[in-house]
Amino acid sequence: MQNSVASDEQLELTPSRKDGISEDLEETLRNFGCELIQSAGILLKLPQVAMATAQVLFQRFFYMASLKEFGIVEIGMGALFLASKVEESFTRLSYMVSVYDNLLRRIRKQPTYPPLDAFSQRAYDLKNMIITGEMQILKKLGFNVHVQLPYGLMINYLRILDLEEDEKVAGRAWNYLNDGLRSNVYATYDPATIACAAIWLACRDQAIKLPPDWFSLFDTDFENVINAAGQIRRVYYIKLDREHLPLYTDEMNQWLAKHT
Repeated sequence: MQNSVASDEQLELTPSRKDGISEDLEETLRNFGCELIQSAGILLKLPQVAMATAQVLFQRFFYMASLKEFGIVEIGMGALFLASKVEESFTRLSYMVSVYDNLLRRIRKQPTYPPLDAFSQRAYDLKNMIITGEMQILKKLGFNVHVQLPYGLMINYLRILDLEEDEKVAGRAWNYLNDGLRSNVYATYDPATIACAAIWLACRDQAIKLPPDWFSLFDTDFENVINAAGQIRRVYYIKLDREHLPLYTDEMNQWLAKHT
């Protein structure tokens, strides 16, 4: 079963941009939404595969829906909750609510003590957002939550290129795959292309020359590899004003009213 990949039309004009949200703001919110998923997943002690799956589902969702209709907190929590079940590493709603509440308070520079009351209206609202977010993801993606990640492919490719024992190359390539989850590359390219992009970036960093036409060994197109590498690299240049970003739909409407 192949990964779902966004069409050229979806890439050119996303639902968010149709609603007047700038490309820069959309990219920033996608990046930050994935960062929140990763941070929450670490605190919840979920395996990397669950966090990665959640980030891919999050990215795919916003090619089907607008940031004006759905906030990154709601969909991020829903994606992580769904991915924890898909990857058989289920976590409790109450745990996720507490973790996200703590992260959001830190972002907004609000006191983190006392911790969230499990019976408060805030806890109830966050739980409802998780359930709603999960159902909206399933609905918009047509229940197609299959995600093939490129980690295994990358290791095999390094072995074929006789680079598996080079810890610096392998480590950097692995990091590029992780960091790329905050970009849209997993929703726009197949796993083989993403794996090759991470290897190419890592080898460039280490000034290692790859064999001519090495990418053809893995049935990939070099232009696509370069473009995917560029998308991964973009995440390092996005500046996040975490405290003031619109995280919920009501905040997005206020943002649009002020900036348009």
